[in-house]
Amino acid sequence: MSARDEILARVRAARPQAPVSVPRRYDAVDAVHGDVTELLVDRLVDYRATVERTDRPGVAAAIAAFLADATTVVAPAGVPDGWFDRPVVRDGRPKVLTVDDLDEPGLAVVTGCAVAVAVTGTLILDAAPDQGRRLLTLVPDHHVCVVRADQIVAGVPAALRRIADPTRPLTLVSGPSATSDIELDRVEGVHGPRRLEVVIVD
Repeated sequence: MSARDEILARVRAARPQAPVSVPRRYDAVDAVHGDVTELLVDRLVDYRATVERTDRPGVAAAIAAFLADATTVVAPAGVPDGWFDRPVVRDGRPKVLTVDDLDEPGLAVVTGCAVAVAVTGTLILDAAPDQGRRLLTLVPDHHVCVVRADQIVAGVPAALRRIADPTRPLTLVSGPSATSDIELDRVEGVHGPRRLEVVIVD
């Protein structure tokens, strides 16, 4: 038996014969001191996102203010019509939008979210009807995301427990897309939207 075969045989022999139960009790309790919504706002602003808090009747006005300089507005099929005071292009109605469609200058996308994590300042999208395909939020330069206060949790474990279908593709957004080179020069908009604006509905 060659050395390679011997190593592979030892690896196979070390494999458990029955499924292994992995405890998932770690970090099961999520707690922060103070208001989780205030903490989320603090983190988002620190990441250079723009945040507007409003009540349910004020959602359309808050979105309209963020879209003032947008030439085209795109939204997934499940976003309520009442959020807009202008014409909106719906993905899949009738046309499924392409990368070229979404990469137009002045285009902005408006979505909901599945859950928001206060401690990390992260918005989690799970491709539900009000969030749409990942392409919608990764290609446009401008993303407006609407977050209800009851969607905000303290930490990641609580957020993952809120995901309705764990088989859906998840997109985690922590501020505008940004990267730094070896000299720490920050460049925004390389891997996603350069502008992230969040409407929090209290």
